[in-house]
Amino acid sequence: MRGHVALPLRAGQGLLILRIALCALVFVHGLWRATQGGVAPFGDWLASRGFPLGHEIAWAITIYELAAAPALAFGFLRPILATGFAAIYAAGLVLVHLPFGWFVVGAGRNGMEYSALLIVSFLIIGWTRTKTD
Repeated sequence: MRGHVALPLRAGQGLLILRIALCALVFVHGLWRATQGGVAPFGDWLASRGFPLGHEIAWAITIYELAAAPALAFGFLRPILATGFAAIYAAGLVLVHLPFGWFVVGAGRNGMEYSALLIVSFLIIGWTRTKTD
C-alpha cells in the first residue's frame, strides 16, 4: 500500500521478541518473590492446600523462574524450559485463578486470562520452529 509503513519483522524475530518479553516478565515475578519475602507466604499457601513440602515447592518455582528465564531468553533448551513454564502457570491457573473466572480486571478480578496468555505464549515459543532452528 502506498503510504503504509510496516516493520519488516520476520517470524523468527517476532518469536525472539516474545521470548525475551515473557522471560523478563517471569524473571521479575520470581525476583520480587525472592527479594520481597514472597516465598514463605507462597509456601504457606501451598501447604494450606495440602501440598507436602510447600515451602520447598515455592522455592523450586522461584529458582526456576530466576534460572530458567534467562536461559530461555538466550534460547537454551527452548522446548523443555518453555514447557516447564507452561506447566507451572497451568497449575497456577487451576489452583489460583480458575475459581475467580476468566477476567483479571474489569468484568472480574484475579481471573485466568493472563495465565492462559502466558501458557499459550510459552508453548508457542517452545515448540515453533523457524528457519534458523
